[in-house]
Amino acid sequence: MADEMSSGPGQAGHNRPALQFYVPEPKFRPGDTVDFSDLRISRPGEQARPDETCAPIDTQGLANDLIRVLGDDNAAHGPWDPKLGPETLRQMLRTMALTRAFDERMYRGQRQGKTSFYMKCTGEEATSVAAGMALAADDMVFPSYRQQGILIARGYPLVEMINQIYSNRGDKLKGRQLPIMYSSRAHSFFTISGNLATQTPQAVGWAMASAMRSDSRIAATWVGEGSTAEGDFHAACLFAAVYNAPVILNVVNNQWAISSFSGFAGGERATFAARGVGYGIASLRVDGNDALAVYAAEQWAANRARANGGPTVIEHFSYRAEGHSTSDDPSQYRSAQERNEWPLGDPITRLKDHLIHLGEWDEDRQQQLDLDCAEQVKAATKEAEKNGVLGHGMHHPFHTMFEDVFEELPWHLEEQAAQAIRERKIKWPQA
Repeated sequence: MADEMSSGPGQAGHNRPALQFYVPEPKFRPGDTVDFSDLRISRPGEQARPDETCAPIDTQGLANDLIRVLGDDNAAHGPWDPKLGPETLRQMLRTMALTRAFDERMYRGQRQGKTSFYMKCTGEEATSVAAGMALAADDMVFPSYRQQGILIARGYPLVEMINQIYSNRGDKLKGRQLPIMYSSRAHSFFTISGNLATQTPQAVGWAMASAMRSDSRIAATWVGEGSTAEGDFHAACLFAAVYNAPVILNVVNNQWAISSFSGFAGGERATFAARGVGYGIASLRVDGNDALAVYAAEQWAANRARANGGPTVIEHFSYRAEGHSTSDDPSQYRSAQERNEWPLGDPITRLKDHLIHLGEWDEDRQQQLDLDCAEQVKAATKEAEKNGVLGHGMHHPFHTMFEDVFEELPWHLEEQAAQAIRERKIKWPQA
């Protein structure tokens, strides 16, 4: 037995089968015909809605199902229908449309050289706008880089967002953040980080502190499905479960993490909502393109957190309709048919059709809304461009590079700043 165990690779002496190394592969590559018929899509309204203070184990079925409200008949179905009034639905539709118009304009601006980088959320607007609207305005949000819809829903000025994207002299972050990595304390919007999943333990820690202070505010964080493979996500889940933190961990499963499909994060083996089950956290899986279902799930989790019921993991099952960023070309790694064949449709179209079904909207008003949103973004862009765009030299004073770390700038940094400014004047005398 000892001799057999010590045998090296390829040595004879046993009849055990050879092991095979497995590497996940996406179902479709460029040029392939797309068929999503293998996806298990639940019927709207079939999913039970447990009590908001139920035991986490009672949500296990919902972690493997798909909470849906809007049906193919454009009506709302089942116990998860949040029964929102027409005006709230119209506001939700307008915010999603404005977010998409903003994305389109900023994408063109990057292609025109006005900024170095941009990330759109096309097809995922409901995961931020509808979810954000289900929270209180002062609940602390710890976003990822595709939650611009939350800022827009909370009334953050578009001009300020564009200033940050252009890193111009109006940028409140003074050009220190990558474009689209916003921050606003006044809007309870924590600074976006380019390091994946770091916001998840931060959100849990903030929620724990809120509970320690007997505050009433909860925290919510967003992360992509690929980032759930990061250790920070699992640390966040562990602390959230152990300390019963009043936090919502939103996982936006848009099927792709840059050029890597969700299988590389474990999506072939289980749902991403099921990860919460393993930690003893209430877990929901929701149709991320159904704005009503997203709102209902987020509201359920928020009410649970406020009732001291603990954390919730929500998987938003959606699809990234466009590239990961302006630095990405999805045609190189996935079929161009995927976007059109995605069985859960487009979140803006679905909400619009629901409002029309209710008799509260029509196609003419939708067309006018889209025009109004485009004009609003255009006007904000022109105002922001007065503060400069990339490469035009209209930015914060050079000395600010050394500021905002120490209350009083140390002498050695003053010397470095003075030297840098002198050298800059020599190299670029017209700057």
